[in-house]
Amino acid sequence: MARSTSITMDQSYRELLATLSDGSVHRRFDPYLDIDWDAPEYAIDPDDPRWVLSSISDPLGATSWYQEQSLERRIAMGKWRQANVTKVGSAFESILIRGMMDYIMALPNQSPEFRYCLHEMTEECNHIQMFQEFVNRVGVDVPGMRPLFRRMSPYVGLLGARFPVIFFIGILAGEEPIDHFQKDLIREGKDTVPVMLRTMEIHIAEEARHISFAHDFLRTHVPRLSPFGRAMTSVAFPGAMRWLSGEIMAPPKEFAEKFDIPDSVIREAFWDSPTSRRILGNYFGEMRALADELGLMNPVSRRAWKKFGIAGDRARYRGEPRRWTKSRR
Repeated sequence: MARSTSITMDQSYRELLATLSDGSVHRRFDPYLDIDWDAPEYAIDPDDPRWVLSSISDPLGATSWYQEQSLERRIAMGKWRQANVTKVGSAFESILIRGMMDYIMALPNQSPEFRYCLHEMTEECNHIQMFQEFVNRVGVDVPGMRPLFRRMSPYVGLLGARFPVIFFIGILAGEEPIDHFQKDLIREGKDTVPVMLRTMEIHIAEEARHISFAHDFLRTHVPRLSPFGRAMTSVAFPGAMRWLSGEIMAPPKEFAEKFDIPDSVIREAFWDSPTSRRILGNYFGEMRALADELGLMNPVSRRAWKKFGIAGDRARYRGEPRRWTKSRR
């Protein structure tokens, strides 16, 4: 599954990379120019009821246990959870940067991937600054990644140079859940803390480029894999989706300990109940469509998607919204 540095790229892929690079030059955000952190409307109120988790989009917020807690506890848990997901997102961006840097440094001269990947890494650096500034201002000392994933993270980045197809599948496995979670919050119309909403808007706008690139990277590179490589990739695809979605969206044990959340509630929310499994599966409609398009849906891999609890309908188009149902509260 190792790549060739002399891979031939078709013209449409080169044109896409040129378009994405141009967009990164002319339509970009800076976390300290495009967010007025000290503006009164962006001030953090620790008792703001808008910290309460969504009963539609958030798997913990959808549980009866959470909804039955006092407003004060729901606010505290919501604030901690939102800050920690943001902190994990920041750590994931750092893994992406490490792996992508290893990948591009082995590319040949004149590679259009080199330029675009550097643009993307610049944007991800800005996202890390934006996310950390948000966490600092929320003022909750969240740990971010779980300990095991934190220890593994330097080695995950090494996949970028050695196994770029698997690495870019991993990129999508991390980017898609956060992207869908943020879009779902906005689409459902939940009243959101203003500075958090602004960071989500910026992240969604630039992630559209990053996700588009990862899709077309795989469309270009997967067909060049050996039959064995394609077979292994077909199973690694759902495995990466399930693993990284759990690392990013499920909280570390400190969360349950801090708020005395029963183990049964944590299991229900991540991902043992029909509601939480539906939320999880909805993250990957576009990934199922991409896997199908790439010829990575075969009898074995289809069973893997189902086994991992992320099987379901494929998205009809990029960005297809969920069909909303009314929340219980």
